Amino acid sequence: MSRLLFLRRHIGWLVAAMFWVFAHSPGASAKSYELEATLVADGVWVVVGSTDNFSKTNGGNILNTGFIETGEGVVVIDTGPSRRYGEEFRALIESHTSKPIVKVLVTHHHPDHAFGSQAFEQETLYMLDESASLLEQDGEAFSDNMYRMIGDWMRGTEVTVPMNRVQPGLLNLGNRRLRLIAMQGHTGADLVVLDETSGVLFASDMVFFNRALTTPQTPGLALWRAEIRQLAQLPFSVVVPGHGPLIKDDRAFIQMIDYLTWLDDVLVDSAARGLSASEVIETAIPERFSEVEGARYELVRTVSHLYSDYEKDALSRH
Repeated sequence: MSRLLFLRRHIGWLVAAMFWVFAHSPGASAKSYELEATLVADGVWVVVGSTDNFSKTNGGNILNTGFIETGEGVVVIDTGPSRRYGEEFRALIESHTSKPIVKVLVTHHHPDHAFGSQAFEQETLYMLDESASLLEQDGEAFSDNMYRMIGDWMRGTEVTVPMNRVQPGLLNLGNRRLRLIAMQGHTGADLVVLDETSGVLFASDMVFFNRALTTPQTPGLALWRAEIRQLAQLPFSVVVPGHGPLIKDDRAFIQMIDYLTWLDDVLVDSAARGLSASEVIETAIPERFSEVEGARYELVRTVSHLYSDYEKDALSRH
């Protein structure tokens, strides 16, 4: 065999081997969220995500999104954790209705709810003013963290701050009457959307159900609990929590109030007793919260976020 033929064959084998490795490497194949829409009321769909933490397995699809057909166009609730999610979500919407997307309501600035916005026309994107400011402030740091946590799912994703602002109040669009409610409990700027026509309540991350709530930016557990009581008084038929299964009664509100009360009491009592943060994270979680996924993980995070404030408050009382 000539040296030239030998080299050609070996180069061919090398190229084939490299192609095989690339084709079988993580992230090489086309990823898909495989989103599905559930019809929860006439003209109202919800896409239910996992209750897990962010991972390269779920691509950050840990939230619930939705869309409402109004007769004059589609209103979208949140855009998902990445550009890829947003693009798949938009395609899913367009497979269910021929009406144009006229408003995309981004409920708050956390990346799992806001990072799919690139997939939608800029003029359709709306957000509370304070939420937009928080996204401008924290977006790049969130983006860096998301790239670390879910990797290639974030390919091409850039922070997109909605150009339009939404105000609390009634939004009449086509055959829909939407009540837009501004709250603070989760991040300090949280949008809740009640479709008064159907009774479907998109509670965003003000409500977690069978999933431990996240507290990095809450202005206070007592405030959050008070706002949950307000939500429980609304005339809803279906509750769409930000995370967790859909529900048609008040169990999500009851669980949230109970969990927030327990969490607040633990932090107050621990600070009064002078316990260290490492001791607090070992607190026994009541059996009644056994169905609340991620409770231990989120307790650790909550202690790291909030406990120093409780310690300062306890010291000020002496």
